[in-house]
Amino acid sequence: MVWEILVLLFFVGLVAGFIDAIAGGGGLITVPALLWAGLDPQTALGTNKMQSVCGTAMAVGRYATAGLIDWREVRLTIFITFLAAAAGTWVVTLVSNEFLARVVPWLLLGLAVYLLASPKIGTEVGRERLTSAAFALFAGGLLGFYDGFFGPGTGAFWTLACVALRGMELTRAVAYTKVANLTSNAASLLVFLSAGLVRFDVAAVMIAGQLLGGRLGAGMAIRHGAPFIRALFIGVVLTLTGKLLWDQWHG
Repeated sequence: MVWEILVLLFFVGLVAGFIDAIAGGGGLITVPALLWAGLDPQTALGTNKMQSVCGTAMAVGRYATAGLIDWREVRLTIFITFLAAAAGTWVVTLVSNEFLARVVPWLLLGLAVYLLASPKIGTEVGRERLTSAAFALFAGGLLGFYDGFFGPGTGAFWTLACVALRGMELTRAVAYTKVANLTSNAASLLVFLSAGLVRFDVAAVMIAGQLLGGRLGAGMAIRHGAPFIRALFIGVVLTLTGKLLWDQWHG
């Protein structure tokens, strides 16, 4: 692969890592870029998972250093999410995910409308509607499987679930989300690696960008808190919704 394309993919990884560390949705940029670079769809998805895992790991490290992750609370979620994501990745090889492709954009649009109509949500600690264990079983099982099976919008669904069901302030909700995203991406990556569907040279270049972008994005989120996260989060959700609807109508 020519160096000009590799340089471009580095910057794509950087931008995606920055966005992913705060609001998720970096795959909107990375997957089309990998396809444009000439990778076949399955290898593009596998390579994307590898570079995403590294960028998300950097973001998790920043959030953990800032004291925003309670590892005792999240460990059951990690276990359930890993199993569910691996199962979802396996199932997607057997059945069509066309139904989800049609339904998810409207769910994301509803989520964005809900956030716009609730300007104070996530700005302070709310009421816990599920215990930590119940939340791990419910969200880890459902969203872990969804991320392995289909994926778009997983970070947005995780963040909203943390705010609405666990009563988390938005910055802690995003930190929790990054741990869950890292877990499900790692589970899916193992499946892609076992099938030989990763381009390691391309992944290495994008990982360099992801690590820098993930560090910068997490730092911005920690410094500026809920208002900054909320604005970027809504923007990413609306962009993701538009892209999925465009793909559905013009695919």
